[in-house]
Amino acid sequence: MDILTSPVRTETSIKNSRFISELLPCDSQALARDLLKSQKRKYADASHVVHAFIIGSEGSILGMSDAGEPSGTAGRPMLDVLKGRKCTNTLLTVTRYFGGTLLGTGGLVKAYSGCASSVIEQADGQGAFEPFVMRIPFRCSFPYPLYESARRYMATMHIDDLSEKFDTEVSVSGRIRADELEGFAARIFDMSGGKTSVRADLS
Repeated sequence: MDILTSPVRTETSIKNSRFISELLPCDSQALARDLLKSQKRKYADASHVVHAFIIGSEGSILGMSDAGEPSGTAGRPMLDVLKGRKCTNTLLTVTRYFGGTLLGTGGLVKAYSGCASSVIEQADGQGAFEPFVMRIPFRCSFPYPLYESARRYMATMHIDDLSEKFDTEVSVSGRIRADELEGFAARIFDMSGGKTSVRADLS
């Protein structure tokens, strides 16, 4: 299972209709809703903003909409292409500006599935997908004398969303790869002489 790491965009014209296909990283249903609202505002003058998404470590959270196209001709074909790519945490939107020529149900399925395949091919070409690795939120606090050496060590880890708060101590939080958490916690504990513990933040 792969995840999308950066947005990707392609555009094509089919019988005078303009199709804009976009892949967006998305790791929650709430974010999917926000991104979709943003897309609809961005393309407020479009005929349709169709979407499909897959979310979760097992790709178990699915969603789609035909956005006014005939039922089953847009969102479902796009979702099927996403599922075929074996990716997750990905939102796909295809925005259509109607060009005056009806495509028919078969033509719509071909158009939307083709747009989905095209933007995924572009993403693969750009290296925008990477293998999914579970990351676990963590927290810890350092005394100031330890902070610089700890920061250098953290730079060697795969840590996302790193946040630092400077008070009487330096409070650090972020997300680290699950397979690195145990070793990371042990190293920080040793560096601090047993005074600093890394806590998994599973709340």
